[in-house]
Amino acid sequence: MAEFDFESLIVDLPDYPKPGVVFKDITPLLGDADGFAAVVDTIAEHFADCGVTKVVGAEARGFMVGAPVARALHAGFVPARKPGKLPRETVSEDFDLEYGSDTLQIHADAVKPGDVVLIVDDLVATGGTANAQVRLVEKLGGKLAGLGFLMELEFLGPREKIAEVTDAEVFSLVQVK
Repeated sequence: MAEFDFESLIVDLPDYPKPGVVFKDITPLLGDADGFAAVVDTIAEHFADCGVTKVVGAEARGFMVGAPVARALHAGFVPARKPGKLPRETVSEDFDLEYGSDTLQIHADAVKPGDVVLIVDDLVATGGTANAQVRLVEKLGGKLAGLGFLMELEFLGPREKIAEVTDAEVFSLVQVK
């Protein structure tokens, strides 16, 4: 795929949601047909030769990127949700965020031993959500193909945190230094 200028469609919003924070709004990128296609296609093409059978995406923005990547890879999609949102038996993983903690769950039968799993999300910041998903995949016997992100906040050191739980490849389209 030809190079795409993803950053040209990401809008910086200073002092949102609080003073001193520069929020990176990806909705213009997702709202642009060519931009959205480039996001999905670039991540899918990067992992096309990994034999991915499942893509895991975290609630809620991970759904927007992960589900179409799963479709492009002809793989199943596994939603990682907050507690109480999935109707059947689940496995859970607690994790730390920049400003607190949270929990993610997936259905206990969503990943089978031997599944090759790609974790996809819109953003990786501190690595907490990504690491929780890695641990969920491993609990169920899945093999991690890698982690793909639209945007990586490099200045928060997510790759170092992810390396604490897996040596799988981390791929991101946009790196914010």
